[in-house]
Amino acid sequence: MRIPCTHALTPTVRNIVSHQSDLIATDIDAYLKQHEQKELLRFLTCGSVDDGKSTLIGRLFMDAKMIYDDTLASITKDSKVHGTVGEKIDPALFTDGLKAEREQGITIDVAYRYFSTAKRKFIIADTPGHEQYTRNMATGASTCDLAIILIDARHGVVKQTKRHSFITSLLGIRHVLVAINKMDLVDFDEAKFEEIKQDYTNFATRMVADDVHFVPISALDGDNVINPSEKTPWYKGSTLMHLLESVHIASDRNLIDFRFPVQLVNRPNLDFRGFCGTVASGVVRKGDEVLALPSRKKSKVKAIVTQDGELDEAFAPQSVTLTLEDEIDVSRGDMLVHPGNVPRSDKKLDMMIVWMDDQPLVPGKQYLFKHTTKNPAHCPGKISQLRYRVDVNTLRSGPAPALELNEIGRVQVELNQPLHYDSYRKNRNTGAVIIVDRMSNTTVGAGMIIDRSTSEDDDHWDESPREAIKRGAEAVTIDEWSERFGQKPTTILMTGLTGSGKTTIATALQRRLFELGRVATVIDGQSMRAGLSRDLDFSAKDRSENLRRCVEVAQLINQTGTICICAFVAPSESVREKFRKEIGEDRFLMTHLAAPLEVCRTRDTDGIYEAADKGEIQSVPGISQPYEEPQNADLVLATDKMSVEECVEALVELLQNKQRIG
Repeated sequence: MRIPCTHALTPTVRNIVSHQSDLIATDIDAYLKQHEQKELLRFLTCGSVDDGKSTLIGRLFMDAKMIYDDTLASITKDSKVHGTVGEKIDPALFTDGLKAEREQGITIDVAYRYFSTAKRKFIIADTPGHEQYTRNMATGASTCDLAIILIDARHGVVKQTKRHSFITSLLGIRHVLVAINKMDLVDFDEAKFEEIKQDYTNFATRMVADDVHFVPISALDGDNVINPSEKTPWYKGSTLMHLLESVHIASDRNLIDFRFPVQLVNRPNLDFRGFCGTVASGVVRKGDEVLALPSRKKSKVKAIVTQDGELDEAFAPQSVTLTLEDEIDVSRGDMLVHPGNVPRSDKKLDMMIVWMDDQPLVPGKQYLFKHTTKNPAHCPGKISQLRYRVDVNTLRSGPAPALELNEIGRVQVELNQPLHYDSYRKNRNTGAVIIVDRMSNTTVGAGMIIDRSTSEDDDHWDESPREAIKRGAEAVTIDEWSERFGQKPTTILMTGLTGSGKTTIATALQRRLFELGRVATVIDGQSMRAGLSRDLDFSAKDRSENLRRCVEVAQLINQTGTICICAFVAPSESVREKFRKEIGEDRFLMTHLAAPLEVCRTRDTDGIYEAADKGEIQSVPGISQPYEEPQNADLVLATDKMSVEECVEALVELLQNKQRIG
């Protein structure tokens, strides 16, 4: 490794490398001990093609003086042949090591690089930007604590930015650095930076990441990478390196739920029988009572053994060997837990999956499922149902006949034997599943188990009514809201076939009421499925449950005197009547959008009707599921003959006639 003269470096760079020269020269044992105790941060770079992922990593290593002389010479030479930055050294060639990558100027496979600073050790996963290599990106992200999402300042938020952001969210990465790169090509324009920042924020509001930072950088020239740039005096935040060194990840680990998947039963002699593995989560101490799954036999921890001796306690992610006081049956693939805190156990699982095979996912086909240390051959099963596919551009879900390469969807899995698991968001180790093809033995999908599931027999409409919300003495009353807004709290259910214009007219009505000085909000099936109902599919049962949850939301909205416009297919007359009963006759209005099926087909931009005709999608009202036209609608709108404006005026007139607005 190049050890430069530190007087020639900036203070920040000197801080990065000084610990390597000073301590090594004075006390090698102290250096090694310090290095061993440093916290490890795993992070990845992702984003669209040519956003500068490989360039950023190369710049980090070059500025930190962590590239060997022969490697730097090779990069300098190759920059003249394969480089894309003129006469400059192309830092991207440091990570793009494959011949095809250098020739094409793209990243194809995940490249891992290691480096350390005085504060931390780092493992970087440089992931591909091309859509066809999304599976490689998901593989690289699966073990990371942080994601650097690069955005080209010239192009802003694009499709792959959204796709990779959604995958990082799906994989439970809570810390995100959005590096808006190539600021030098937009003259370090602050307005452009703020515009991209706002666009990304609007898209990412429903992501799980709760720690997001935005940094304007030039990876090629090093602006705001390690040292603050004089070209961005308007940026008062930290540099990229400072954020990497200071982001707090210790609290991300689950230290509550003890999970110890057994990887090996170690029996070197008659006097020792230990169970080797990595603590997936939680803490275990000598003397703790443990429960073995699936046998449910109990014992106590006799010793916690490591190569360096015994420990009094072990925690995630330490690799240890546990010995027990009793000779209970424990094998590879079993799991040790605390008796009072056990994972869920079931043959049926709901999970989000990223499909990684050229052959599409086939519901009903048998696959093998790799979970923790369990041999996949011992865990066969099938994907019994494809609940929905997610559009990564809008984060909306919709029915689909299959999942193609790199697509993401929610499925229900039925296994031949119970699996002991936690939800992925609770425990990334026990909530992750790898799907393997039985014939080729190749990995075809990565699954993240969802804690929520919908029972086939549940009907929450018939549950006891929830307790009325207790309001404080100072709470604003509904009458006060009504007087302020000049309206009465009302819920309007707009029902009709897919393509009848429900959401379009609901949104236009909201705009018209706003112009009249009234207050209204819109809820439709897609907005519910993006959040509260993301666990539901499109069966008749789950459509009913989606509508029931909408009632809960509408009631809360009405409590503030607001008009709630609900746009749902709602094909069942009995379910609509339950909706009416829950809202109450004094607050409920129903509008039927009565467009013929032939007209609705022409408006179907998602191809739902065509797929239903082919039998590729089930439970589509009007095709494979009946749509029961309302018999007692307050208003019927022939949306094939009426314009949006005419429909809106008819709805306003209805509200006035019913004395819901003044």
